[in-house]
Amino acid sequence: MRLYTVGPLLTDLYELTMAAAYHANGRFNEATFSTFIRSSGKRNFYVAAGLEDILDELEDFRFSKRDIEYLERKEVFPKDFLRYLKALRFTGTVRAMPEGTIFFPDEPVLEITAPVIEAQIIETLILNTIGFQTLIATKAARCVHAAADRPLIDFSLRRTQGHYAGIKVARSTYMAGFAGTSNVLAGKIYDIPISGTMAHSFVMTFESEFEAFKAYADTFPDNTVLLIDTYDTIFGARNAVKIAREMKKKGKQLIGVRLDSGDMAALSKTVRKILDDAGFPGVKIYASSGFDENKISEVLSKGAAIDAFGVGTKMGVSADAPYSDIVYKLVRFNDRNVRKLSPGKTTLAGKKQVFRKTAPDGRYAKDTIGLRDEAFDDAYPLLEKAMANGRRLQSSPTLEQLQGRFKKNFLLLDDRYKSFDETNTYPVTISPRLKALQK
Repeated sequence: MRLYTVGPLLTDLYELTMAAAYHANGRFNEATFSTFIRSSGKRNFYVAAGLEDILDELEDFRFSKRDIEYLERKEVFPKDFLRYLKALRFTGTVRAMPEGTIFFPDEPVLEITAPVIEAQIIETLILNTIGFQTLIATKAARCVHAAADRPLIDFSLRRTQGHYAGIKVARSTYMAGFAGTSNVLAGKIYDIPISGTMAHSFVMTFESEFEAFKAYADTFPDNTVLLIDTYDTIFGARNAVKIAREMKKKGKQLIGVRLDSGDMAALSKTVRKILDDAGFPGVKIYASSGFDENKISEVLSKGAAIDAFGVGTKMGVSADAPYSDIVYKLVRFNDRNVRKLSPGKTTLAGKKQVFRKTAPDGRYAKDTIGLRDEAFDDAYPLLEKAMANGRRLQSSPTLEQLQGRFKKNFLLLDDRYKSFDETNTYPVTISPRLKALQK
């Protein structure tokens, strides 16, 4: 189920002015653009995400009557160019790393080959879509690694930059190994498990915390998780024990309690002892409030007795790295390979492929960026043809299949590249043929 179609006006004005100039000068030749993320030192790896949305948009690429009327009112574009746009469709080829693939800085994650006007207009769509979803999927993967097999739930919706971002965060985090989301609409759209408990306001509407807990348990006897820190966490844990005893008499079970403030490591250990001493070792302890990979790692290193985490704001906005330097650069036009030579922004000319070599144990050993038509006996290609002549070549994978691909990929990445506080550069080389082409 798609959220909605954004259409070809999701672009920067200069994409359209360049397209109009191409049109006026008869430049309809084939062009190839390469998308990659420049190294920033903040991420040792990335998780490819957003491709399915790109393919959906490109299959439906067309300027509506209202789009053309809007552009006419701007009085910027020649009338013959606007007539051209009325019939324009995307007819090109997309080669990309499938979603869930682990990749590294400076490696092309996607290449577009199409008539130059088509390829130019979609630049903004590519960068916005791939850039944001990859950013979030990568942050989520780091959180998953920190949690060491403990379930994570996306709690970010109320703090993401807009509802559309919140929905894509839910999808990207689930693909990267999260167990679910609090986002009900994302749950509906993508069939992601939804999860949630109560807020402090619910507790405060009752005369006492115990009454609030009892009301909630009576309403949701098969799915009761109690927020215990509204007034005093230790007292809240003892009230939770009273509820657990009442539920047990009715043949029901308290699922868990949630901590949302204070010293998470110390409080969780105290709450765990209270629950265990009362005979409820099966009641889970959930924690939320400001968690990301760094805070998860910190509290677990202190021996926190936390079984699962709600991960919100810092993950949903990728707080420590809120953007990536993702670019979409022309690498071939017509029959001519081209490259940019600007200081600090040099690009690699030519249609490319990324080849991955693995160690005997299956772990990733080295990547090589080469020419598209190259082949290596000891390495396999990562970029796959996803679209030709403007049409998908395969049906869309399910989100569960994408999650499975990510988990398989992530297991093969050595732990030193998953570090949160160390910059460890995975070996990426350039093939001799690609090097020679640059000259």
